[in-house]
Amino acid sequence: MTDTSRLLNLDEFERAAAATLPTMAFDYYAGGAADEVTLRGTRAAWDHVGIRYRVLRGIAERSVATTVLGQELAVPILAAPMAFQRLAHPDGEVALMRAAGAAGAGMVLSTLSTTSLEEVRAASEAPLWFQLYIYKDRDASKALVQRAEAAGCTALVLTVDSPILGRREREARSGFHLPAEFPVPNLEGLARSTLASSLHSFIAENWDADITWDDLAWLQSITELPILVKGIVRGDDARLALENGAAGVIVSNHGGRQLDTAVQSVRALSEVAQAMDGEGTLLVDGGIRRGTDIVKAMALGAHAVLLGRPLLWGLAVDGEAGARRVFELLRDEFDVAMGLSGCASVDEITLDLLD
Repeated sequence: MTDTSRLLNLDEFERAAAATLPTMAFDYYAGGAADEVTLRGTRAAWDHVGIRYRVLRGIAERSVATTVLGQELAVPILAAPMAFQRLAHPDGEVALMRAAGAAGAGMVLSTLSTTSLEEVRAASEAPLWFQLYIYKDRDASKALVQRAEAAGCTALVLTVDSPILGRREREARSGFHLPAEFPVPNLEGLARSTLASSLHSFIAENWDADITWDDLAWLQSITELPILVKGIVRGDDARLALENGAAGVIVSNHGGRQLDTAVQSVRALSEVAQAMDGEGTLLVDGGIRRGTDIVKAMALGAHAVLLGRPLLWGLAVDGEAGARRVFELLRDEFDVAMGLSGCASVDEITLDLLD
């Protein structure tokens, strides 16, 4: 077992996970679409934004806490929705939920979780949102929303950038399939016979590729939970989301897994924030690897960030403790970056900090 105390940053966790995970699982988690241009460029895009820090601001006492959708977070981080987490560790989503709770973070649970949403909700009192797609079978979608409400999820995250599956060549090359021993308990009522052999076939069989803004209205009609629209990279789409009743949006290019050469999240964030003009909740994911990235995201208008693959690397290396270490590393980095930027609280992170 890797001594995670010796891993000093999130990139080191990725290297440790690559040495631990079976090739098929690692390639599924790590891979992107087509030539992986978007995947490779994500990290560099954050690096190219400079911080014009302030000095002599009295930052000995600092707080990295914030509030998102009325829910308190000790750190402005939520675990992004990620499928099939038990491929990384037997405790999968339950371990990640406990790690989020210990870190004072939140979690967005994937529809394609290998643990039921009820079990995940019971694992911690941390904020839990539920991610979903709209299915061809609207009754199945409605039943899943009702389950999420009954379990105590406090928001829904509608993913809109995946009406069809992107071309994931690394995944295909590794022959990815979900081993039969892994359940997908949130898919009750859906035809899932193809999932064991082909994720692409399962999505083509069940996801509705004809969804429109009218379907966001339909979703609102069956729930009282706030809905965030995930997969927005344009200001006009962000306005449409708000005009159609969304509580907010998540700027995301799906981790580079859908449309290759898609715009980087950090580049899209500025346009989206300007279009939203302070209305609704704004989050971002994609390539967050350092505390300085969170400073930049919040300066551009995000209320919090979603963290994806590094938490899977934490799970792979040391289960709940590994994921907790990932949260803690990023939290500590953010605290230092915020202080060195001249900010004593997240409210002081403003656009003028960026070069």
